[in-house]
Amino acid sequence: MKLYSLSILHKGATKANLLKAAYDLSSFSFFQRSSVQEFMTFTSALIVERTSQGSRASVKEQEYLCHVYVRNDSLGAVVIADNEYPQRVCFTLLDKVLEEFSRQVDSIDWPSGNPETINYKALDIHLAKYQNPREADAMSKVQAELDETKIILHNTMESLLERGEKLDDLVAKSEHLGNQSKAFYKTARKQNSCCEIM
Repeated sequence: MKLYSLSILHKGATKANLLKAAYDLSSFSFFQRSSVQEFMTFTSALIVERTSQGSRASVKEQEYLCHVYVRNDSLGAVVIADNEYPQRVCFTLLDKVLEEFSRQVDSIDWPSGNPETINYKALDIHLAKYQNPREADAMSKVQAELDETKIILHNTMESLLERGEKLDDLVAKSEHLGNQSKAFYKTARKQNSCCEIM
């Protein structure tokens, strides 16, 4: 699970304006990084331009998923992740980043701003923090703990069933023993009754 890019953009009338972006391109070779970053910036802008205001979407491109959220005030954000990264956590991150950004940066600066003029430093921190969705998102952490508990409970149930199967064998043997005991008792009784008459 990996996040590669987190971008904040303003959706203009004809095109999207990049306001701030953070990238984690450590998994790409050094010589590919600038091209990959340009492609991610281009893709983020294109997705925001084509997403209507007040909506969320996820777009699949090869082994990557681009999650976008454009608010009604034309402020949008895109996170590019791999296919394994949980979608719900991506949208939680986008909500959080957009809310925080709109509180720190005045909306007058959105249409004309660029990454050099916008003063918002938390994007790199959020990108690093959300690399592990279980640590960053409380709901994912609880889900992971539930999954672990379910595995432990499943293992416990399996061991109980194994023990139960052994108990079933013992019960079957005792029932068998009970039938043999009854047969022995009947046979002994017949033998004893035979001897009493004589």
